[in-house]
Amino acid sequence: MLKRWREQRFLFEELVKRDFKKKYKRTVLGILWSVLAPLLQLLVMSLVFTYIFGRTQPHYTIYLFSGNLLFHYYSEATNGGMRSLLANSSIISLVNVPKYLFLFSRMLQALINFAITLVIYFIFVAIDGLPFRLTFFALIYPVAMLTILNAGVSMILSALYVFFRDIEYLYSIFTMLLMYLSAIFYSVTTYPEQIQRLFLLNPVYVYIRYFRDIVIDNKFPSLAFHLLAAGYAFILFGIGYLIYHKFNHKFLYYM
Repeated sequence: MLKRWREQRFLFEELVKRDFKKKYKRTVLGILWSVLAPLLQLLVMSLVFTYIFGRTQPHYTIYLFSGNLLFHYYSEATNGGMRSLLANSSIISLVNVPKYLFLFSRMLQALINFAITLVIYFIFVAIDGLPFRLTFFALIYPVAMLTILNAGVSMILSALYVFFRDIEYLYSIFTMLLMYLSAIFYSVTTYPEQIQRLFLLNPVYVYIRYFRDIVIDNKFPSLAFHLLAAGYAFILFGIGYLIYHKFNHKFLYYM
């Protein structure tokens, strides 16, 4: 497997470079748009919701930024991954290469954009007066789990998208609903305890809450919470892998 990766490494690197150049072609700010997009969304949401929710939620800007940051990463990665096969159908139909390379190149692009925005996030954390602690290194865990989950969801979506083009429209509706169910701009503590537990059925909310617990509340999540975060990631990745393995040979006939 390692030998095969070395053989495909050059192609993977070129795909990543091509995706970046294509996305920011003929733009003045280039990759900075990846930072500006979530920041502008944060600004709008902050102006709209601070008066309503900010009075009862300490460090509301960071609370809002945490949710917006992780959800934007999820949305960008999965939407890009969903289209990765069809967007490269001309190459796939001519060259016999592992199809997951096209998907993972989009995953890496989204991860790099997330990392850049994460730097801005920590600048906001410092401005808001929150101290930097050693526990911040624990944030690597939810980012890693969300990355694995993004890859799994993207494999599922990209496979379905090859066979059913309606998936694109259905997923846009699903993403909008998921955003409102991820408690990005409001707190779940206003709900009864039974309702609060229902939010844990949303994997994206789990990773958002992890960030908030560490950065804002200086509280390390429980072992059960860690297992829940990992469970969502690896279960969805496993489902995505099985779908790819089963239908991989049929993709070409529907492109």
